[in-house]
Amino acid sequence: MTQPIYPFWTHDALSKALNDLIESHSRDAVQDHGEFRLVVTGGTTPPLIIQQLQHNTAIDFSKWHIFWADERCVPWDHPDSNYGQVKKAMLDHLPLQPHQIHAIHPDLARPEKAEQAAEEYEKQLKQFFKNSAPCFDLVLVSMGPDGHFCSLFPGHPLLEEHNRWVAAITDSPKPPPERITLTYKLLNQAKQIVIIAVGKPKAYMVSKVLSSDYADGWPTQRLEAPTCWYIDADAARFLNQ
Repeated sequence: MTQPIYPFWTHDALSKALNDLIESHSRDAVQDHGEFRLVVTGGTTPPLIIQQLQHNTAIDFSKWHIFWADERCVPWDHPDSNYGQVKKAMLDHLPLQPHQIHAIHPDLARPEKAEQAAEEYEKQLKQFFKNSAPCFDLVLVSMGPDGHFCSLFPGHPLLEEHNRWVAAITDSPKPPPERITLTYKLLNQAKQIVIIAVGKPKAYMVSKVLSSDYADGWPTQRLEAPTCWYIDADAARFLNQ
């Protein structure tokens, strides 16, 4: 499946594009089924999302529900916590209520609780979707310099998980090793996935992933849901060379 690429020369332009995209998907989702289901992750993505979104008065934030693409099994106040990163950079600036935030259970945010955390988060999702076919309206994730997204790493056996909605990983190539992640079973039912890549460290992998026929498939190449890329000038520097 073709994955369109949208390069932006400045972070302001990228942030504006994300704001416009989120507003459009939020409006369409609320009109269609009364709520907007957004998936986010930590890292560089939340600051880009919130830059203009926090000033957007055209969005009905009361209809939002926010979920996590993956989470590191560390306490919420740990620097590696995706929840902590998203809360500080994004949630604290939006008019959202606790019932709209669907995060890993804080008591299970521990390295030794990875499998329980995955099971509990899958249970949360099934309760939200009432055991029907899940469908997120928009998934905003970033890709790492090693080619991973969510906590799905190149060549890892977890890429072959086809039954679970949420899976635990205890041997992540990138620390911390204990994490939980949404799987392709869930991701491939999303209405739209946007992969965000910013910075020079991402440039080589962006070029490789978007031009490669790697037999086993880079993790992003296995996505079957409509997927596109929003990248900055630094991440795009090796494209078309």
